[in-house]
Amino acid sequence: MNRIIRTGLMALTAVLTMVGCGEKATTEFTTAKVERGNIQTSITATGTIEPVTSVTVGTQVSGIVNRLYVDYNSVVKKGQVIAELDKTNLTSELATAKANLNSAQSTLNYEQANYNRYQTLFDKGLVSADEYESVRLQYLKAKDQVTTASQSVQKAQTNLGYATITSPIDGVVLSKSVEEGQTVAASFNTPELFTIAQDLTDMRVIADIDEADIGGVKEGQRVAFTVDAFPEDQFEGQVTQVRQQATTESNVVTYEVVISAPNKDLKLKPGLTANVTIFTLEKNDVLTCPSKALRFMPNEALLSKDEKIEDVEAPKKLWTREGNIFKAHAVETGTSNGIVTEIVSGISEGTVVLTDFSISGGEAQPAEQASNPFMPRPRQNNKK
Repeated sequence: MNRIIRTGLMALTAVLTMVGCGEKATTEFTTAKVERGNIQTSITATGTIEPVTSVTVGTQVSGIVNRLYVDYNSVVKKGQVIAELDKTNLTSELATAKANLNSAQSTLNYEQANYNRYQTLFDKGLVSADEYESVRLQYLKAKDQVTTASQSVQKAQTNLGYATITSPIDGVVLSKSVEEGQTVAASFNTPELFTIAQDLTDMRVIADIDEADIGGVKEGQRVAFTVDAFPEDQFEGQVTQVRQQATTESNVVTYEVVISAPNKDLKLKPGLTANVTIFTLEKNDVLTCPSKALRFMPNEALLSKDEKIEDVEAPKKLWTREGNIFKAHAVETGTSNGIVTEIVSGISEGTVVLTDFSISGGEAQPAEQASNPFMPRPRQNNKK
């Protein structure tokens, strides 16, 4: 029984034995040149294009829109009349206020003359103090009524002026919310009549940046963006403001970043969606090499007898191959974007460094399996 078991173990060992066949395995190395280049890191986001300055024009008085002098895309100047409300009621209120002022002024004139007479009589001792004070009080009341009536006239004049609506800035009319004959009510909220953009050649992008990326965004960084309306054009700008207030939507926290967007050719329109790339790091004309070259390490098991390794103790090193010698060079690194790394010192420009290796040829194949008495034999199909 023991002999049979030993025979089975020998058979299993034979099955696992591998023998080399074919050509001898060769190691091929991938190289790269240390050269000058640019290192960039960037983040992407989406945003909305809007004017830098836009003003919503409303009305402080209620009434019927009598005339509209502008439409969409109208170019307006500061102080230009853009609409008028019906002034009938406002004119009537002003006339009433003026009439009340005239009446109050007449009353004041009478009370003042009466007060002057009583003051003369009181000085001569011909009237009592109570009579004098009563006349004096009536005079003061009449004086206050004139002041109140004067304020009412001023208010009515101001409201009448509000019926003529003018543009507060030079700009272009982006939207119009009313039509002629429409009634606007200014009892609680100021009705919006127009939206005027000051300068469409100076736009901006409000981009929403994820909380994971906002730490790298700074004012002054270069920005490139595209819009679907002009997919072949790339627009340039820069970060002008990083707003501190966070916005949370569906558990995603974002921050608003303001980006300048010069628009001399007027291609950019308010409301367009911008696909933004913010360059958080830019270094130009620096000595670089592929980052994977810094992770390369020769494998002694793959070297031939004639090949040797000259290593150095250094946290960062690059490897070169000089004939049969693999030589390490201690280097000081700078900025990296994960793909390429800046080389500050330790190796000269134009040096060819090793980045990777691959093995070709010499594939191992299993030897012929020895028979195992404990394994079932395949069924033989004997055909005659």
